Amino acid sequence: MHIEQLYTNCLAEAAYYIESDGVAAVIDPLREPEPYLEKAASRNATIKYVFETHFHADFISGHLDLAKKSGAAIIYGPEANTAYTVINATDGQEFNIGKIKIRVLHTPGHTLESTCYLLIDEQGKEHCIFTGDTLFVGDVGRPDLLDGLMTKEALASKMYDSLNEKIKPLADDVIVYPAHGPGSACGKSMGKETFSTIGIQKQTNYALQEMTREAFIAAVTDGLTQPPPYFFEDARINKNGYTSIDEVIAKNTKALSVAAFKAEVENGAIILDTRVADNFEKGFVPGSLNIGLNGMFAVWVGTLVDIHLPLVLVTVQGKEEESIIRLARVGYEQVIGYLEGGIENWLNKGEEIDTVTTIQAEQMSQFYNNSDYVVLDVRKPSEFDTEHVVNAINIQLSEIDERAGELDNTKKYIVHCAAGYRSMMAASILKEKGFDNFVNVAGGWGSIKKTSLPTEASVATLI
Repeated sequence: MHIEQLYTNCLAEAAYYIESDGVAAVIDPLREPEPYLEKAASRNATIKYVFETHFHADFISGHLDLAKKSGAAIIYGPEANTAYTVINATDGQEFNIGKIKIRVLHTPGHTLESTCYLLIDEQGKEHCIFTGDTLFVGDVGRPDLLDGLMTKEALASKMYDSLNEKIKPLADDVIVYPAHGPGSACGKSMGKETFSTIGIQKQTNYALQEMTREAFIAAVTDGLTQPPPYFFEDARINKNGYTSIDEVIAKNTKALSVAAFKAEVENGAIILDTRVADNFEKGFVPGSLNIGLNGMFAVWVGTLVDIHLPLVLVTVQGKEEESIIRLARVGYEQVIGYLEGGIENWLNKGEEIDTVTTIQAEQMSQFYNNSDYVVLDVRKPSEFDTEHVVNAINIQLSEIDERAGELDNTKKYIVHCAAGYRSMMAASILKEKGFDNFVNVAGGWGSIKKTSLPTEASVATLI
């Protein structure tokens, strides 16, 4: 028996490759099927099944392309109504994979069709469970993603039953393999690990503690932030089907001359620059949004960019296709093309560029002590509340676009996040809105807290 977690940091997403006696299965694959096909080929195995735990909202699953290229059957649990052919498994149904079995456990709560898959090994022992978005390390899936079809309270009530009737009765040594880790917006307080055991989760996961239904509903619905707007579109795509990733790559990987690039921008295309912050700040096409490939690229694209709007890309040369694939993973396929030759070609044509001024954390004191400057912290409120620079204001990155009007044009801003990735995104948004009265802090809070600048926690964290 071979079990492998294939974790993608960009999405905080875990797919799984399972194999026994030359027969393989894949659970919750990413959009491009090649990694799974290549893995099976390298191990002389045949992929028999593609299991889906639910209609994913945060990424486009690769189940359709993988099934087409491998001949595998697609398995969903009960209540999954698709626009394409699948096997709708019944609760308790078992599928043979070589000498092991996968048992279907229908666990509605995150969504109505949410299903876990319990792996039974060659000796007949319950070895591990693939929990999708039903159970995470330290958390459970958010119950508010049915876009008004059912209240979050009603779904949370279903999750209460699923956890108590299907998950908690499992043996303590059963390994828990969830679909997501820290950073995913599919939960609210995931732990840092990407796998655990039933026993550890029963001890440490707030949602698995003994409590009444009413207390559980209150606990899992409290503190839910607004989900990224692309979530509902991705869930719809996963349910109804999509264009092959090969076709998307062929259509979107189109080099644009400087003139053609400018024409598309004039027609309303958004400029997405996928270079790292250190390169972006030195020179970029005016009006560009910077979301670097080196961080949680897909999550932030889904948070900051309307999925229906056309895009033109500026990338490091050689990173064009990677940018397009990673956009397609979250359903962003309206890519008109990329700037041929990158920013170097733009400069060679004598076109105008913009820049961002970045300072080191050690330089902040000379600005901080100037009454004209205000520290703008773009971290999440929970991060800000834990500790921040005294007198700083907090507008989290996801709200910068809509709240930029709150900024005082007579002031100058010292912008920072935790490490510099989010603050450069914020800087690019501020630039696009016409702000030049700010500096960015390299290294963010990680560097700031090593300085002598005064810090404090919000009152809420001290109660």
